[in-house]
Amino acid sequence: MSKAKIWLSRGRKKRLEQGHPWIYGNEIERVEGEPKPGELADVVSHNGRYLATGYWNPKSQIAVRIVSYRPLEAMDKAFFVERFERCQEHRRRFVQDRDCRLVYGEGDFLPGLVVDRFGEVLVLQIVTLGMDAHRDQIVEALVEVFRPQGIYERSDVGVRRLEGLEERTGVLYGECPNVVEITENGLQMEVDIVEGQKTGYFFDQRENRASIAPLMKGWGVRSGIRLEKRPAADVPPGAAVQTAEGGDVAGGGTGEVVVPVNANGKIVTFPYWDGATVLECFAHTGSFTLHACRYGAKKVTCLDVSEHAIETAKRNVERNGFSDRVEFVVADAFDYLRTQVKGLEEREERARGGADTAKPLSGAGRTWDVVILDPPAFAKTKSAVPGACRGYKDINLHGLKLVNEGGYLVTASCSYHMRPELFLETIQDAAADAGKVLRLIEWRTAGKDHPQQLGVTEGHYLKFAIFEVRSK
Repeated sequence: MSKAKIWLSRGRKKRLEQGHPWIYGNEIERVEGEPKPGELADVVSHNGRYLATGYWNPKSQIAVRIVSYRPLEAMDKAFFVERFERCQEHRRRFVQDRDCRLVYGEGDFLPGLVVDRFGEVLVLQIVTLGMDAHRDQIVEALVEVFRPQGIYERSDVGVRRLEGLEERTGVLYGECPNVVEITENGLQMEVDIVEGQKTGYFFDQRENRASIAPLMKGWGVRSGIRLEKRPAADVPPGAAVQTAEGGDVAGGGTGEVVVPVNANGKIVTFPYWDGATVLECFAHTGSFTLHACRYGAKKVTCLDVSEHAIETAKRNVERNGFSDRVEFVVADAFDYLRTQVKGLEEREERARGGADTAKPLSGAGRTWDVVILDPPAFAKTKSAVPGACRGYKDINLHGLKLVNEGGYLVTASCSYHMRPELFLETIQDAAADAGKVLRLIEWRTAGKDHPQQLGVTEGHYLKFAIFEVRSK
């Protein structure tokens, strides 16, 4: 039995030829044959030229999703094994950590399917009818290629309803503990695959988290600390010092060493004396906090509105031995930032002599060397963009005001509809209102385990920037 044919209209935009794997219903001239929803169909131009093969769903606005640019008879186990082996090869080449996103939908030519690896467990998410119809073949192929202990499904996303599907969760294969430990950039952390957000963890920021390393050291001079040569015998045992040649040694030995000394000439024994003070907002389970500590931060404020997330962050911090450098705050980030800015303004007003000094200060008004803003998506639809712009401007405006002079703002957006140029424009508007001048130090997107097809703008959702902050 021959496959159905989807004939495309003459006047459509040539998006498919440019590499976009979606065919909308209004691009279709006619359907030849009677394909069942979820079945493969060949896509041909208005003059009958073969273009691609994809799976069909008349209930969805995206009527066809392309899975092959060569004739394909079936999405059977062999098909998925071949695709998963290609996914595995890509990750082995480009991703250092074993724990990562193994399958990234359109980016891996498997639209509608996402698979993450957490320890020995795979978590998959299926969002389209075409993939849902092949769940058994997908599971069999995942077992053959990746040899997991278990496979857990987290298809509990509303977009499935647009495909005529119900939300689903549960064990599909083997044994799946609720909480799994993973390794990212040398850090250990736990992931709740059952109750955690999305599939349990956000791998897309892996390289971005590592990129904050240069921001975490070089701050000691601001507090009057300098390096001096001192006799090793004068250095307290256990103090982290350097030899005159620059190598690390322990205090209390012989010879001459280089030590950090404060403005009063006393040797500084705190090992992270040169580290940054850091505020992470929307911390979730504390991934940026962990990286900040690993790279030498002096003190980190880890904030999230979810008490459950903060409890997980606490365990992650303790697991990595950073508890003495992290404070945790359960609060709405918008409210917290505004409160700190208000306290800062109160202090500035008092310094100018324009406030009642008998009135006690609120205790707010803190500032940090590095402020990190990694919020959830503010614009999930095109119509939500104006409101999202206001939200991004608000948090970045207040975040900028709390960055110490010459410090850094680390800010991100995972809203696809917030285009890169609009995001940068919004940050620039916030800087203007805050009286700040920004220097763009780094601009990044999702990591290498989230490959993006050129021409598929929907895959270019993550924007990540590091700005140096100066006052006008």
